[in-house]
Amino acid sequence: MSLVLAGVCSHSPGITGRAELADPALRDPFYASYARMREALEATQPDAVIVIAAEHFGNFFMNNMPAFALGMADSYEGPIEDETFLKIRRRRVPGNADLSRRLIKGVMNEVDVAYCEEWKFDHGIAVPLHFLTPRDDLIIVPANINCQGPPLTPISRAWAFGEAIRRAADAMPERIAIVGTGGISHWPATPDSGRINEAWDRDFLHRWTRNDRQALLSYTDDDVYREGGQGAFEIRTLIAVAAAAGGKGEVLFYKPIPIFATGCFTATMNIV
Repeated sequence: MSLVLAGVCSHSPGITGRAELADPALRDPFYASYARMREALEATQPDAVIVIAAEHFGNFFMNNMPAFALGMADSYEGPIEDETFLKIRRRRVPGNADLSRRLIKGVMNEVDVAYCEEWKFDHGIAVPLHFLTPRDDLIIVPANINCQGPPLTPISRAWAFGEAIRRAADAMPERIAIVGTGGISHWPATPDSGRINEAWDRDFLHRWTRNDRQALLSYTDDDVYREGGQGAFEIRTLIAVAAAAGGKGEVLFYKPIPIFATGCFTATMNIV
């Protein structure tokens, strides 16, 4: 069975943690787009959802920073952040070690990947799951691309990772969905926090929806840092999803929401 759904979305902690401070005219349509994505996900009846995220030093640090990692556990705990800060209840999220092991073995044929039998989700996974799997009734396979500790995973290798996930999923009998989460432009934990480069964001989403491989792989880290901030290094997760899906995309929502400190978006992509 091949992939049954591919999507991408924002994961800023402010999306849930500062919800009451956001302009309802922006927040409510954004939340509604998450609901549309959840409905599309549920309609495909997946057996598991691979969530490709950028981890924020909750599990991996500079003493051990894999370029790629996949979870291989029967359950995961999250969020790692304080519940009152993130406004998401800490809980156990279902996994499936056997399914993950088979997926990992397939990916390993093409891309070297670390695997983790323990993983505590931070907001990078917890926020999207809050909207997309609110009942915790889907098996989750977490994936991480190093977007935070230089030397960063090359963008071209993020594309290869997405392709490897696709081929591994194609060889499995289960119905697999894939979701990439991360910011576009944002400058977290800096004096520029709340700054958003809307023009750069929209250009990225235009490249992503066209699934323009050459344009997506033309980004340099210097360019990304200058135009989108260090948070925009997370475009790797979105690029991996484009590589896995292979089709054209549709933006369900995009608006700069400064109180959420990022360009907020949801989008889906056809699978070919």
